[in-house]
Amino acid sequence: MVEVDLVTFAAAHSEGAVVIDVREPHEYMAGHVADARLVPLGHLPAYAAEIPRGEPVFVICSNGNRSGIASDYLDRLGVRAYAVAGGTTAWQQAGRLLVTGPRPRAA
Repeated sequence: MVEVDLVTFAAAHSEGAVVIDVREPHEYMAGHVADARLVPLGHLPAYAAEIPRGEPVFVICSNGNRSGIASDYLDRLGVRAYAVAGGTTAWQQAGRLLVTGPRPRAA
């Protein structure tokens, strides 16, 4: 697993990086990083073909456990995947905003 810190992730996010949130729908709806695509970890194999191969993909969950599993899986498929250290919990604790609801939205 390749993990990135929040500073690295924030810079990539501000430039429009692909972000995949591997939490469950109720967790995502309660608060997610703007523009993150919801793909629960258990659904990742079915969605994997749609994930870009030519650019970095940042995977986030609540605290970093599921994103590590997901980034390892995607890496084996040829995706440059990075787990976000600390997940949405660390993102919010760092003063970054989360958006609520069922759809990704711009910040």
